[in-house]
Amino acid sequence: MYLVLMMYLVLMMYLVLMMYWFGLLGEVCYNRSMKERMSELVKLLNRYAHEYYTADRPSVSDSEYDRLYRELVELEEKYPTDILPDSPTHRVGGKILEGFEKYPHQYPLFSLQDAFSREELMAFDQRIRKEFPQVSYICELKIDGLSISLTYEKGILVAGATRGDGSVGENITENLKRVKDIPLTLKEPLDITVRGECYMPKASFDAVNQLRQENGEPEFANPRNAAAGTLRQLDTAVVAKRNLATFLYQEASPTQAGSQEAVLNKLAALGFSVNPIHFLADSIDGVWKFIEKIAQERDSLPYEIDGIVIKVNDLAVQEELGFTVKAPKWAIAYKFPAEEKEAQLLSVDWTVGRTGVVTPTANLTPVQLAGTTVSRATLHNVDYIAEKDIRQKDTVIVYKAGDIIPAVLRVVESKRVSEEALEIPSHCPSCESELVHFEDEVALRCINPLCPAQIKEGLIHFASRDAMNITGLGPAVVEKVFDKDLVKDVAGIYRLSVEDLLTLDGFKEKSANKLYTAIQASKENSAEKLLFGLGIRHVGSKASRILMEKFHDMIKLSQASQEEISSIDSLGTVIAQSLHSYFEQEGSQLLLRELQEAGVNLDYLGEKVGADAALAGKTVVLTGKLQKLTRNQAKEKLLSLGANVAGSVSKKTDLVVAGSDAGSKLTKAQELGIEIQDEDWLDSL
Repeated sequence: MYLVLMMYLVLMMYLVLMMYWFGLLGEVCYNRSMKERMSELVKLLNRYAHEYYTADRPSVSDSEYDRLYRELVELEEKYPTDILPDSPTHRVGGKILEGFEKYPHQYPLFSLQDAFSREELMAFDQRIRKEFPQVSYICELKIDGLSISLTYEKGILVAGATRGDGSVGENITENLKRVKDIPLTLKEPLDITVRGECYMPKASFDAVNQLRQENGEPEFANPRNAAAGTLRQLDTAVVAKRNLATFLYQEASPTQAGSQEAVLNKLAALGFSVNPIHFLADSIDGVWKFIEKIAQERDSLPYEIDGIVIKVNDLAVQEELGFTVKAPKWAIAYKFPAEEKEAQLLSVDWTVGRTGVVTPTANLTPVQLAGTTVSRATLHNVDYIAEKDIRQKDTVIVYKAGDIIPAVLRVVESKRVSEEALEIPSHCPSCESELVHFEDEVALRCINPLCPAQIKEGLIHFASRDAMNITGLGPAVVEKVFDKDLVKDVAGIYRLSVEDLLTLDGFKEKSANKLYTAIQASKENSAEKLLFGLGIRHVGSKASRILMEKFHDMIKLSQASQEEISSIDSLGTVIAQSLHSYFEQEGSQLLLRELQEAGVNLDYLGEKVGADAALAGKTVVLTGKLQKLTRNQAKEKLLSLGANVAGSVSKKTDLVVAGSDAGSKLTKAQELGIEIQDEDWLDSL
């Protein structure tokens, strides 16, 4: 009996174990099949979305897409740990962002030089053909949107950012994930950074403004403003609803493609939305014909454009041509003529800038221009007023230069009501000093170094975001500290105490401490911020960075010769002369000492090159096609070795690194007896 009972218990345990095993196995199998189904749905839905939003060739009905989408949502709710990174459900809003972080671009995003006439395009073409007679151009539509960069790691979107100043933008990854034609994963597991334009289609713009009108909200002025406003929304649900779109056009990271046309084809193959309208031209006449054709078709396009971008098609030639401080030498943006409106001139205001230039601004009867109300427009300078023969109470044509800055274009002479000339000031409107009109300048200038307006404008510039970035020290506060005689120059900012700030109207303990903290924090900035903040003529933010990379600290720069500065690639004699003239002044040297005594950092805090580096102090020129390195990689390596990389060969050149198909630069180097090395030599260092 005991034996029978034991056998019964063993049998029951066996049955329980079998039931558990098969149940577990069933669950595993079930889970596996669900994972496979989720993966299948993600692939299907992403393919259908690409066909709909990018290729404009939908292969399934909206109802079928919705059915599959609902199935995926139900599975993801049941198995949240198995949600795939490229699931289309990530494009649905619901995430509320706290704000946007700064995003340093690994690969700088340059702006383009503008052209407004055929003559300017011809001049661009002539500059290119001096070095490359057989060059061809690719013409692309200039989309009126917001410039963005997208970074993928192993084919997965990890970061999306605005252009910002080209070096630092804003991280808007979550918002860009809600733009339906941006792939969350690529067709290949690549590490790549691409650049393009995010825009709002005309249909989306009309729908958004209709809804805002119904809700009693102010309407967007134009699609570009609408796109920019949408991408800066903290509620991702808003972004998802507004149906933004993109066109990608550049591989910002190093590419193996040989031409811009090949880049566009590659981006399209990877699943990006690429504008199919582009044109390859062998001459500037061909470029102009394309511009005229698009100008006729512009209004019928489903999106806004404001011009045509013309690029050298050969990427090796692009690298050879290189960059100026501000823009690539191998590209130009032709801007379509701006919208024009009539307005009556009411009066003219004259204002003094930080360099002493006195600028006239026209007060006008209000007009609607490019989606905004315009009542003020620049008259540029006294020579411009004379050239256009602008008189009292004239009716003038107003336009937005570059679709941004309102300006007076010309006078409508048939509507002239007065022959009285505009009154041109002879004395500074700020300090009453006599104004000077130099022969080689078009502007009136106040040359009084103690002019209050100049000092205040200089202080505002010094504290601005791109300079020392002193939060809270804006124009209104600068006006207060200057009028109270608390600050007379930029060094005076660092002598301000909390007690000084508490004497200002509107300042309490909290606001005073906050501004004082911001002032102290700015002392730690890298020296290129300080250099730009000094407001030296012709020395912008990019030139400041290049100078500090070369000289490492402000003291060394202040002691550098014109020749040393002008030898730096992309800077030249104008910047060199301006810097030399500035630092020659005793007042400038005194200011540096005062800043140093106040504890302001005068050193460059970026990557530095030692004096014992292999190519320290040598001027090197790159030419020809490189096989192992991209032009940028080669340039970065030369810079890391201490070299000054120049764009042209001269007697000052120490070394030329020549790749295959090297042309005139190699020939000139040989004629001058300059040392020549190849890519393998550079790679070995």
